[in-house]
Amino acid sequence: MNSTPEIPDPRPVYARATAQAATLIAAVRPEQLDGPTPCSEYDVRSLLGHLVSGARRIATVPEGSEGKGPDVPEWTAGVPAEQWPELYEDGRKRMIAAWESDTVMDAVVTVPWGRMPGRIALSGSVMETAGHTWDLARAIGWSGELDEEVARFALNTAQQALPAEGREHMPFGEVQQAPEGADTYARLAAWLGRDPQWRSPHTAQQ
Repeated sequence: MNSTPEIPDPRPVYARATAQAATLIAAVRPEQLDGPTPCSEYDVRSLLGHLVSGARRIATVPEGSEGKGPDVPEWTAGVPAEQWPELYEDGRKRMIAAWESDTVMDAVVTVPWGRMPGRIALSGSVMETAGHTWDLARAIGWSGELDEEVARFALNTAQQALPAEGREHMPFGEVQQAPEGADTYARLAAWLGRDPQWRSPHTAQQ
């Protein structure tokens, strides 16, 4: 990601990625909230809290060159099960509106992971959203199809932004080996350090 003009506008893909995440969040059943996810630091409940806070964080960034994203809590807690879809939908709509201006794409902004052009920052958010959507899909045993265009964009971003080795100080594990014939989401999960064949112990027993 050395040249900003080479990066396509991430806003349409972000809108698709977050719409897809909203669909999965709405599919979570109350009894699934305490279940594990492929991201070992989160159960389903805390993953939802992280997704909600992530949308809120990125929505604050265009408000100024320094942004406010790093000041927003990393995750949202204490939410009744039925309120997660509404909170996420509100956050993603705020984000889409906040990034509507073309000027913010090449303005230098501050996000939790550093200072960079808005185009790069938002591409990173597509990657994170897609990765956590796969986490959630696996955690709840989602059987529907996931958006392939979102996955391709996210994987391309991940492979450019994240080194394959030397991740000791990054919130990602070492790259895993995706099985032969794995789909794009599984390959993305593997690049982000997840086990691409992870299944919830609850769904694995079904």
